[in-house]
Amino acid sequence: MTDLNFYTSPNSRGSIVRWLLEELGVPYQTTVMASGTTRQDAEFLTINPMGKVPALVHGDVVVTEAAAICLYLADIFPDVGLAPKPSNRGDYYRWLLFAAGPLEAAMTNNMLGVTVPDELSQSIGYGSYARVLDTLENALAGKDYLAGNKFSALDVYMGSQIGMGMLFGLIEKRPAFEAYWQRLIQRPAYIRAQELDARIDTDS
Repeated sequence: MTDLNFYTSPNSRGSIVRWLLEELGVPYQTTVMASGTTRQDAEFLTINPMGKVPALVHGDVVVTEAAAICLYLADIFPDVGLAPKPSNRGDYYRWLLFAAGPLEAAMTNNMLGVTVPDELSQSIGYGSYARVLDTLENALAGKDYLAGNKFSALDVYMGSQIGMGMLFGLIEKRPAFEAYWQRLIQRPAYIRAQELDARIDTDS
């Protein structure tokens, strides 16, 4: 048995963490939580009071939020090389948290039909939907990957946000986004993760 216990549900952000775990190639246990039922059980709420997945239990350590789990896993398995050296993590932290903050917020508001008035854009964390997408497009220009042009946990998280965003119409299908995502989904670990997630979808 492993002391990494990964909590997920079908069709959830758990797919992000599953992909990263497969990139790491380490053993882990999967606990599948049915949407809206077992995620509200008292036992799971002691792990994540929000009643949401993904969650990771590693010994006595509990980590929730997909971005935080990606950062944590890359750090505790440094030999795999999914995080840059600490002295070279500017882009790594910047763009991973950009994906978890401004990009996520902009996509959510776009889905809800919320448009930020120009006069309020400086007061809103992400500014505007258009500026977020333009900033991300510029960041990807001429690069295969976002941190030192080397694949990292950042690309797992950012790629998942872009891929899911385009799939559900939350962000525009710009050429830079599509090329980046197509490059990522060729990775064997991504393909394995998709196959594993398809099994839990079938079993649920």
